[in-house]
Amino acid sequence: MRLVLVGPPGAGKGTQAEIIAERLGIPKISTGDIFRANVSGGTPLGLEAKRYMDAGDLVPDEVTNDMVADRLAQDDAKDGFLLDGYPRNTEQAKVLDRVLDAAGATLDLALELTASDDEVVRRLSGRRVSKSTGKVYHLEFDPPADPDSPDLFQRTDDKPETIKNRLKVYAEQTAPLIGHYQAQGKLVRIDAIGEVAEVTERALSAIGAAA
Repeated sequence: MRLVLVGPPGAGKGTQAEIIAERLGIPKISTGDIFRANVSGGTPLGLEAKRYMDAGDLVPDEVTNDMVADRLAQDDAKDGFLLDGYPRNTEQAKVLDRVLDAAGATLDLALELTASDDEVVRRLSGRRVSKSTGKVYHLEFDPPADPDSPDLFQRTDDKPETIKNRLKVYAEQTAPLIGHYQAQGKLVRIDAIGEVAEVTERALSAIGAAA
């Protein structure tokens, strides 16, 4: 299966991507992993990406596209993969379509994890990080022994106002992407509310029904 996983921040994409890919026996491919591998490996694409990152600029789509195409050409991804965090916009989706077409392949499904804005804010704004250990707690789901401990802090990107802005950016960039896959008949919406295992089973059932 060749899959794309999309969804707002806080919908559980990272967690579900790991589990679903393992259950299906395909590699989970995230842009973060690709960037780190190329930068640490000193590849030409990595050096180019690092130049933008060091300057505080966004890495251009064309560099990201080339990194993804290079990763998809590796042996472990030839029979299937799960892409997490790519594509982020319609132009990247069109490039992915062309890359797969050139390899004689096609995307099977785009899985969209759905959660309301209120639920996303609730999930992310409750996170607290230990300064001493780096462990991440959640005030509701995984509370620390002392929620008022000075050792705990809230990351800037977990503050409600920051989360709401991230959701706004996601909606602006991703709505056309969702439409792209919907027009191709490849979009499947997965309710991301509930226990991790419940969401996984919903996703796997949808994948099985489409296989």
